Amino acid sequence: MNNELISIITASYNYENYIKETIESVISQTYTNWEMIILDDGSKDNSVDVIRNYCLKDSRIKLYQHHNNENKGLAETLKLGIEKANGSWLVFLESDDTITPNYIEKKLDVIEKNPDIKFIFNDVNCFGDSGRVKEMEKYFISQKSKIIQNPNPRNFLCDFEEFNIIPTFSTVMLKKEILKDIDYNSPLKKILDYYLWTQIALNNEFYYINQKLTNWRMHPNSYISTSCNKQDKVIFDIAILNIICKKENKLKYLHKYIHLYRKMIFRIFFKQQKILLFGKWYSFKNILHIKSINY
Repeated sequence: MNNELISIITASYNYENYIKETIESVISQTYTNWEMIILDDGSKDNSVDVIRNYCLKDSRIKLYQHHNNENKGLAETLKLGIEKANGSWLVFLESDDTITPNYIEKKLDVIEKNPDIKFIFNDVNCFGDSGRVKEMEKYFISQKSKIIQNPNPRNFLCDFEEFNIIPTFSTVMLKKEILKDIDYNSPLKKILDYYLWTQIALNNEFYYINQKLTNWRMHPNSYISTSCNKQDKVIFDIAILNIICKKENKLKYLHKYIHLYRKMIFRIFFKQQKILLFGKWYSFKNILHIKSINY
């Protein structure tokens, strides 16, 4: 790789308590020709002060903010980071995660042996909230077997129909050029990564490193801990299918389309005592009231 510059992009929002560990894990890299581009997305805590102190100590660490310190969300923040990146290879690292000291070195080894590869991801070590850690580890045991069943590199496009094969942003290193025509307007903002990776999989094979090079922090404020609206998730799943079917035959996924569109037309949620009918929500009480008037 001829000592090529690697750009590490970190979007930060109110993670004052974690950002130090994130930055320190980058400083500890065995590969030293990197720049860390931290994008603060309108934090209200002391995150910016913490980051600025590191910028003063290490010129490889750079801080950027939106105009007037606005909060613009993850998509716009990542786009700013990609714009500011000087390297042709990008590493995504979330501001509450850390990477092992040999993270970059390991991935550069893969690139040297596989010069056509433009997307690399790795296994993760979950830590933090014990309950959430157990839940995620159980999930990974079932999914990991699907990831490693075929040799590297491989096309994962069809796998995205079932689940997001990439655990977290913090496992990904990719060639900047493959982001050129990517749409960042995910129907579900909290799983933007899923939306991006599926698009990239249309034209690229992925290389998986079966080593825990990323420490993925589990905590109550993590985006992964927040639930999403079931109807929004259905819309998102349809968007993912539409991406996959740009290359795959739609008839192959016809049963899935029917299943998803049925969910958009009629669904019953007994716990919430609601019914979805043609895109509109009705409570059980309202329906019973209508029925009593008719009779």
